[in-house]
Amino acid sequence: MSANRKKLRNRHKDASNGPFPENTSSVSSAPEALWQEIHNAHKPEAAPIRAWTRGVAFDENARRQVFNVAGMPFVFKWLAIMPDVHAGKGATIGSVIPTRGAIIPAAVGVDIGCGMMAVRTSLTADDLPDSLKAIRSVIEKAVPHGRTHGGRRNDRGAWNDVPAEVGRLWQSQLHSDFQRIQERHPELGNPNHVNHLGTLGTGNHFIEMCLDESDRVWFMLHSGSRGVGNRIGTYFIELARKDMRTHLADLPDRDLAYLKEGTAHFDDYVFAVEWAQKYAMLNRSMMMERLLNAIATARLLPEFDARLEAVNCHHNYVARERHYGEEVLITRKGAVRAGAGQLGIIPGSMGARSFIVRGRGNPVSFESCSHGAGRMMSRGEAKRRFSLEDHLKATAGVECRKDNGVIDETPAAYKPIDKVMAAQSDLVEIIHTLRQVICVKG
Repeated sequence: MSANRKKLRNRHKDASNGPFPENTSSVSSAPEALWQEIHNAHKPEAAPIRAWTRGVAFDENARRQVFNVAGMPFVFKWLAIMPDVHAGKGATIGSVIPTRGAIIPAAVGVDIGCGMMAVRTSLTADDLPDSLKAIRSVIEKAVPHGRTHGGRRNDRGAWNDVPAEVGRLWQSQLHSDFQRIQERHPELGNPNHVNHLGTLGTGNHFIEMCLDESDRVWFMLHSGSRGVGNRIGTYFIELARKDMRTHLADLPDRDLAYLKEGTAHFDDYVFAVEWAQKYAMLNRSMMMERLLNAIATARLLPEFDARLEAVNCHHNYVARERHYGEEVLITRKGAVRAGAGQLGIIPGSMGARSFIVRGRGNPVSFESCSHGAGRMMSRGEAKRRFSLEDHLKATAGVECRKDNGVIDETPAAYKPIDKVMAAQSDLVEIIHTLRQVICVKG
């Protein structure tokens, strides 16, 4: 084995993170409860907050947002706050919001159905070449990524010519229900929605090739409902504000405008958001299928099987679920469903470990866990604080973009993933630990 290949096999054992922990899939006993209860002393009638934030930052901006949501009259039981908590628009990212009789569109947000997909292959580190640049190039050519420009020429973030399989998927799975949405709300119509199906996007969306604790190769990606989800989210956030225009002044934040169950706009929103969540799930599946086919066709690697293990989960969404004997609406804003035995994905940042987890079904968290590490600072602050040299050091050994355009995604802009995982060990158990060797960003 060459020195370079040995280096590749050991990339996941860098000095900053140490060696992989033991695989915990055989652990059956649940650890102690790690949540802490927080109350708003200025509003004692508000719902309590149960937070999994031991050893991780929970800044004042995020805390203030959480208190605002907890004061809404339709919150069921309590809010559950995950260890990746950080301030977001309208509602805090890393929060689980159970409600009865109403829904807050801004809490779901505009990246409806955003989530993760991971697939384990039969490949191992020994099958990989010393240089991974060619594989990264194949992935980048197979899946459009980056900013979109309305489908115009040289639009690298969307399809200029929609592939046949993408068109068939749109027609068979998405077209008819979207027509129903468009008939009710013509403002949501856009001929470019199909051009985004099977594309990555930008920001913190990514595609990675990873090695697990046994040097097996995984492919993992992060994306959502793309432009159409953004359009649906933005439209209904504004619609909720219009519906509440005489009461907006009574809300602690105008982004907490809500839709009441039993109204036409509530029903329309639920239908549209469920459609967007389906779009997001199919979007991830299409990207994964295309990149796996492209890698197999390129013949840069031995023949492989990619049907061994697969996980596809949302972490920005709303669903009707039963908790504590009642049917409620659960909004997971940057949180993953972690029912007993249910598999999920918790990614770290560029250069950090990621985890395939099995849910413990903890009822106090409404069977949820974090969706990632969580930002330590805003994108603007990260760009001001870190240099390109900092980013190069943090991503050493990973085949990825190393330019000023991704400094806001550098690992130090995020919370330490190991502390996040320790804070929620009563919510999930780790069954696979992944470390990326290729990372594609938009």
